[in-house]
Amino acid sequence: MVKRNVQYGLWDSPITPQQLALEVRLSDLAWDTDGETLVWIEGRSGRGVLVAKRRGEAARDLTAELSVRAQVGYGGGDFTVFQGTVYFVSEGRLYRQDLAGGGATPITPRYGQASSPQVSPDGRWLLFVFSDGKKDALAIVDTQGHFWPQRLDCDRDFYMQPCWRPTEDPTEVRIAWVAWDHPLMPWDGADLTLGTLNTSGDGLPVLSRSERVAGGTNAAIFQPEFSPDGRSLAYVSEEPGYGTLFFYDLIEKTDRQLTAGDEDLALPAWVQGLRTYGFSSDGRTIVYRARKGGSDRLKRVDIETGEVELLDEHLADYTLLQQITPSPTEDAVAAIAQSAVIPARVITCSLAAKQTPRIHRYSSTETVLSDDLSTPEPIDWATTDGEMAHGLYYQPRSSVFSGIDLPPVIVLAHGGPTSQYTAGYHGATQFFTTRGYAVLEVNYRGSTGYGREYREALRGNWGIADVEDVVSGARSLAESGRVDLERMVIMGGSAGGYTVLRALIDHPGLFRAALCLYGVSNLFTLAQETHKFESRYLDSLLGELPQASAIYRERSPVLHAEQITDPIAIFQGEDDKVVPKGQSDRIVASLKGRGVPHEYHVYRGEGHGWRKTETIETFYRDVERFLQTYVLFR
Repeated sequence: MVKRNVQYGLWDSPITPQQLALEVRLSDLAWDTDGETLVWIEGRSGRGVLVAKRRGEAARDLTAELSVRAQVGYGGGDFTVFQGTVYFVSEGRLYRQDLAGGGATPITPRYGQASSPQVSPDGRWLLFVFSDGKKDALAIVDTQGHFWPQRLDCDRDFYMQPCWRPTEDPTEVRIAWVAWDHPLMPWDGADLTLGTLNTSGDGLPVLSRSERVAGGTNAAIFQPEFSPDGRSLAYVSEEPGYGTLFFYDLIEKTDRQLTAGDEDLALPAWVQGLRTYGFSSDGRTIVYRARKGGSDRLKRVDIETGEVELLDEHLADYTLLQQITPSPTEDAVAAIAQSAVIPARVITCSLAAKQTPRIHRYSSTETVLSDDLSTPEPIDWATTDGEMAHGLYYQPRSSVFSGIDLPPVIVLAHGGPTSQYTAGYHGATQFFTTRGYAVLEVNYRGSTGYGREYREALRGNWGIADVEDVVSGARSLAESGRVDLERMVIMGGSAGGYTVLRALIDHPGLFRAALCLYGVSNLFTLAQETHKFESRYLDSLLGELPQASAIYRERSPVLHAEQITDPIAIFQGEDDKVVPKGQSDRIVASLKGRGVPHEYHVYRGEGHGWRKTETIETFYRDVERFLQTYVLFR
């Protein structure tokens, strides 16, 4: 087929704003304890819906009127499943609902927010994380909801990932959890705590003793899991430099490292309930996803010998694996899997035989031909201070069109800033590449996935290192002759939006236009107004107040807004509690007063990111029109 020559950016795309808006968000999944039923959660226009699929049967929705969503911090840890019952969070309360049928029953009162429910081995108790917005705690309630919930431990600022030790001895009930305190973030340093519960009373169990077994102020801990025989406790630690799997013997009280090298098992714990590994059904191996350069590989390690087996033949088509969940009864694993050209799917895969993974849920129609989808090229480039920065480059792609001259480029700065662009399916990126834009996803210094040292390079340097990495990446692409220097666009949200504003201030005229989503503009007010989870994050990124006031003043975009002269579109959720609307209002007031070309879009009923179908569709239409006006037709 002969392709038509059409200007880059003006190609007819098979990906419409409405298609992106209608995609289902898959965020977590779990097996019931009998291994017969798989339960997952779907985000549909801002609502969380639990879906169950029993072996040999069709999938069905479990929840209708209740929206399943935990809201401790950024959320996550929405549900768990145990012996035919699902326990979930809706509007801050814990509910229980039988998989066999019947409605949901609340088991906690309407007070505060709950997250990460975990059922005790005997099915009597429910361990969970609780927050009232000011004080967090590790809490417990009975699974029938007869007792008023009680705090087990509330001496730390934050709690995460509680779990029970499998045991049939009611006199030896042990639990584990991760906790940390301000000003640390969980990826800076956290403690793995082992606790013992006293269950001898008539009421709820109480914590009789606890001890820290790993972690510290400079050692991040992630995802503790007891072994099926209850003898050991697995966890991920970043102390070696990368997220590495360790095995703690509860009897001998000794640690053993199970993985090594520069592959990363950790994730920055922005949300509760994240998982990158799990024990096999026989307890002899651990199945895990190892990430390197933004791509995942499935592996398993023999606990006794330490021998590692690569399982790529089972999942060769997928480059991003989330919420790894081995079956409790057979040699199989479930996961949310995707690649750059495959949107997220719920899959299960037998590890005992080389069989094609079974797909249980598609997140989209998957009607776009692979010839129309761009695959990422990992690239590195020299940035400031003799360092190297990393990113993923996507070329424009179409089965119908070819471009004229060089393509415009969208340079993306991720949020966090402790986050990472990975080799998964990014609808926004494909939205651009199918229209004839090139895209550079920048994993600037401070990003996860390249080791602790790379991530910590942003400490004290936020607004400097990230900006220089984005700018040097854009220039490197232009100098290589791959993109049009005169038609470069910078785009980012939240912390990425801050990078956008700082880049426009420090490098005026470099970018033809900018797209800023709920970007940080005033660092002083951010430290005062943002939610508890991030209220001390700036201590490490910039310094403590009031000592670092000069740095906050120097790097707050709103205090230098008069230097922003390039066209910019600003997008903001009206109900954003993380980066409140006032952060955008002040920038827009400066732009308006000076006549700088700009657009300001405020979406009602939205917070820190878009969840509603109508918002997502409107957003992409607004973006496309803005780029045509200020980049393609200017």
